[in-house]
Amino acid sequence: MSRDSFKFKQFVVHQERCAMKVGTDGTLLGAWAELNQYDGRVLDIGTGTGLIALMMAQRYPEAHVTAIDIDEMAVLQAAENVRNSPFSNRIKVLMADVKAFETTEMFDSIVCNPPFFNNALLCPDNQRTQARHTLSLSYRDLMAAAWRLLSEEGLFSVIIPNNFFQQLESEAHLAGFFLTRVFCVRTIEERPIKRYLLELSKKPHNELIKKDVVIEIAPNMRSEWYRELTQDFYIR
Repeated sequence: MSRDSFKFKQFVVHQERCAMKVGTDGTLLGAWAELNQYDGRVLDIGTGTGLIALMMAQRYPEAHVTAIDIDEMAVLQAAENVRNSPFSNRIKVLMADVKAFETTEMFDSIVCNPPFFNNALLCPDNQRTQARHTLSLSYRDLMAAAWRLLSEEGLFSVIIPNNFFQQLESEAHLAGFFLTRVFCVRTIEERPIKRYLLELSKKPHNELIKKDVVIEIAPNMRSEWYRELTQDFYIR
């Protein structure tokens, strides 16, 4: 496949119109996030190419997914990818700002690979800046929106760089969320933690599940954990 597209086992993601391309973060979250209700409703905030929405639809064959983004080009790209997938009848792509997004039904799972460069230099590409910086969606706004849209038994899953963990955890706590799962992800065993997979709930669980995991055991050699997590998606 070319740089403008990425082929998975059951769908192809075209990405030439999107600022943020298919990457490890999105793939990790799409394969890791859970849905408690088999035929539940999923919301993908900031869908970009539609990758995470497509992954959730594949993993949960009875689920209905709503994918939203504020960028027109991303919405057009995601809608195209959804139309060409086997899950087109269960994924709806909308141009919407989650801060103002209204619905009559709550979501049982919310997933988001949020913007995180809140103190970094702005990129001259406005589309890429919007996708990567918290100018358009702060962590506080994200938490408030997720709390408003999540069902009482629902799960909210995000992936963030390691240096933003405390900030996001603080905003989640202020919004009323409880951490239920925390996966500390390293690229390889010897390296520091690079990113966190976080699962949040409106209700406290009996036990916080916390794990340290690695993506590779050697260059270009996936760990057993990462291989099992993504085996239904990667072609090889």
